[in-house]
Amino acid sequence: MNKRENKKQQSVDVHSKKSFTNRLSMKNIKETGAKLIFMLAACISILAVALICVFLFANGVPGMAKIGIFKFISGKVWKPGNNIFGIFPMILGSLYITAGALIIGVPTGIITAIFISRFASARIAKIMRQAISLLAGIPSVVYGFFGLIVVVPLVRDLFDVSGTNILSASIILGIMILPTIIAISEPSLNAVPKSYYEGALALGATHERAVFRVILPAAKSGVAASIVLGVGRAIGEAMAVMMVAGNQARMPKGMLQGVRTLTSNIVMEMGYATDLHRDALIATAVVLFVFILLINILFSVLKRRTKV
Repeated sequence: MNKRENKKQQSVDVHSKKSFTNRLSMKNIKETGAKLIFMLAACISILAVALICVFLFANGVPGMAKIGIFKFISGKVWKPGNNIFGIFPMILGSLYITAGALIIGVPTGIITAIFISRFASARIAKIMRQAISLLAGIPSVVYGFFGLIVVVPLVRDLFDVSGTNILSASIILGIMILPTIIAISEPSLNAVPKSYYEGALALGATHERAVFRVILPAAKSGVAASIVLGVGRAIGEAMAVMMVAGNQARMPKGMLQGVRTLTSNIVMEMGYATDLHRDALIATAVVLFVFILLINILFSVLKRRTKV
């Protein structure tokens, strides 16, 4: 009996070892497959960015060279029919509208994120998060339509000017960047260790002082990231801005005058552009791409300095 029991036990042990080895090999296969899938996805993303860069620079730089780089960037007149391509008014228009959107959207977004993270009850915070998610899902053309129906008449009645101007576009873009700023700033505020807040209270700080003087500076990296992404969202918007900015290719002389941005210029004229005109529009996209690239580089530099 003992010999039979020993044989059975040995067979059970051998079977368990085989099953364990099989499970281990299956786990290794799954892990290797997951790594390959993730690597493939990363390579596809990098390849997409590289192809976009190659397309833009290969088609835009020759056109810019034909026109003259300095003449193209600093020129103040845009008349494709006369082969005059100066995008400086549109560069200023994009910068003015983006700056106005940041003035409106950044303080509002950061304060909203602080309220959701540190002041609102769980029920109110949940409702606000759902509302922000809904705000992020609204198409750009709907924002533009809202601006055309509500914001433009309001600005026209308040200031007795044409409602399609920099101010109207800044208000719409300020609303559009709110979900980006709030959605990134709030998790950054929540990620700050509780010991920071508790230590501030132990030193005699009030709740508000602890939040604004301790929690917010500790989360400045995430908040800065939200602002940078908001800038990218604002400077790259086309449809909503095209509907409320006035689309006048001239030098901006005030917040109450109409302008044309780089993005709206591309959208409006690419459908019928040919030859040098088309090359100039692609070169405009190159300038826009370089702007966004410089913003990202600036953010990386600032982030490194804050870490040091």
